[in-house]
Amino acid sequence: MSNTFTHFDKDGRVNMVDIGQKPVSQRKACAHGNVIMERATLDVIKSGNNKKGDVMTIAEIAGIMAAKRTADLIPLCHPLPLSSAKITIDIDDALPGLLVTAKVKTTAQTGVEMEALTAVSITCLTIYDMVKAVDKSMRITNIEVVEKSGGRSGVYTKTTAKTTTKTIAKTTPED
Repeated sequence: MSNTFTHFDKDGRVNMVDIGQKPVSQRKACAHGNVIMERATLDVIKSGNNKKGDVMTIAEIAGIMAAKRTADLIPLCHPLPLSSAKITIDIDDALPGLLVTAKVKTTAQTGVEMEALTAVSITCLTIYDMVKAVDKSMRITNIEVVEKSGGRSGVYTKTTAKTTTKTIAKTTPED
């Protein structure tokens, strides 16, 4: 791990990292997050009777839109041509709540971790917005990159918390 802050030049001024000399490669990232809520709130979502509409479909669309706009939101991110952005929302009765997964792919000179994290964050925030009238106590938790591949640093999988050259496991963005 480097302890150099790459967004600062030798004089300490902020700058966007120059990726011009990096090779283009296929990049993938997967991020997760949770929205924990009251059981009654989850029941409203599951029933499809939320007054604002289909919570999960609208949140999935918001997440995809967010992945595409990450460079507009995070000041020093490079704008990337995404080849794929997929959001899945799974119901977890044990939480109770929703598990959000974002899988993002590109072929570029830098990775898509920020796009995956932004997609998960905005998906979770949209879920909150859609049902906040029912449950203001919802919590958004555990937003994190769980896998990434491509580029010099190789493959990262959270389960091992190490960078490796192995193929990404089952949650690799394939779609």
